[in-house]
Amino acid sequence: MSIEIGSLLTRSPEIRHGRPCIAGTGISVHRIAILYKMGLTPDEILAKYEHLSAAGVYAALAYYHANQAEIEAELAADEAEADRLESEWYQVRNSQVA
Repeated sequence: MSIEIGSLLTRSPEIRHGRPCIAGTGISVHRIAILYKMGLTPDEILAKYEHLSAAGVYAALAYYHANQAEIEAELAADEAEADRLESEWYQVRNSQVA
């Protein structure tokens, strides 16, 4: 039985804010891209997430490479938001301690 390549990734507004995920999982293309950028190979990603299929991981990597500028921009925005929230938390915490 053949698997259609397009069926390996899905999007749903309820899962990961509508970002593409490996079908049947909550693992986003963004998560796979982050691990890949950290230096993990597809085999190492598969060892970390044993429930994923090789086809799903490679589909996520193909999507990342085909849409790299968009995904990199989203990852940068996520990191900036995390930095902002962390800074805000420290400001609140420090004002309570003082």
